[in-house]
Amino acid sequence: MRACASSEDLVCIYKDMSILEFPSSAHFKQEFPASEKAKALVYSSRSSISDILKGKDNRLLVVVGPCSIHDPEGSGLAYARRLAEIVPRLSDRLLVVMRCYMEKPRSTIGWDGFVSDPSLKGEFDFKTGFTRARKLLLSVLELGVPVATEFLDVLSPQYLADLLSWVAVGARTAEGPAYRRMASGLDVPVGFKNGTSGNIQLSVDAVVTANSPRGFLGINEEGKVCEIHSDGNTACHIVLRGSIERGPNYDEEAVAKAMELLKEANLSPRLMIDCSHGNSNRDYRKQPGVFRNVLAQRCAGNKGIIGIMMESNLLSGKQELGDDPSKLQYGVSITDSCVGWEETAQLLQEAHDSLS
Repeated sequence: MRACASSEDLVCIYKDMSILEFPSSAHFKQEFPASEKAKALVYSSRSSISDILKGKDNRLLVVVGPCSIHDPEGSGLAYARRLAEIVPRLSDRLLVVMRCYMEKPRSTIGWDGFVSDPSLKGEFDFKTGFTRARKLLLSVLELGVPVATEFLDVLSPQYLADLLSWVAVGARTAEGPAYRRMASGLDVPVGFKNGTSGNIQLSVDAVVTANSPRGFLGINEEGKVCEIHSDGNTACHIVLRGSIERGPNYDEEAVAKAMELLKEANLSPRLMIDCSHGNSNRDYRKQPGVFRNVLAQRCAGNKGIIGIMMESNLLSGKQELGDDPSKLQYGVSITDSCVGWEETAQLLQEAHDSLS
């Protein structure tokens, strides 16, 4: 930590740092606008997810796709095209939304995601990141596939949220007041994951908070700091993702306990289950088993399970980022390990055929 040269240092928290002006979200939306087709898909899928949460739509919500997007114009869009080919024949029983995660929270350090580091070389370039991120999301929407993401920065929604049908608040951020306030102001369904320690109560508390009107500081489309008064977001729910410390929480007993916590908080006992992370012990080969277990619970009559999440990519497994991105294998995750495409398509078809 640098010693303060004078009392003036104390009032300038960014002294001796690089500060660059950044375009407003209005600029990005004008440069890369959503078509009427894209807007209609976002609106209809948001409405459908809200109806699923209310029990008015009996379809199962499935959020599936890469752990993170690192090659949007290549493998990212290729994955979306494959998903687009099968979504129409599944849509009567499944609402399939593609994971397009471009911000990655870290326990310590590591690649923070495509939005901040699109070169994959640790060279922060948010302008390029948001530009290519919007282009990808728009391309996926044009294919007829709704998209989901996780926000790592509370300013990011201004730049991307208009293109999203579902948003996650991750295990590392679900307890943060800023993210709960952010969720309260979003006009999109939001899933709060249980904490990294396996604490489910904190995700329940997050939903209670986000459901309620909140006041906070944020920015408008012109980039000006504003005092924001939200009405609350009633389309919020919890996501069970297990933990390394406490183990999985997708089994019938764990799901029942989570639903009791929701009832005690006067919330609807509906939730999503993440097949990855602690529920698979970070082993992608276990995700299909978790998927089928959760599907069996749903088919056995547990309508409180409204959704399943699975990390999937063109090819299975994962790879290290390394120092030379040009040497990366196409279609393989550089963050968490993923199920390959062929097995993903099979699981989605199984889910469709099993549900009535």
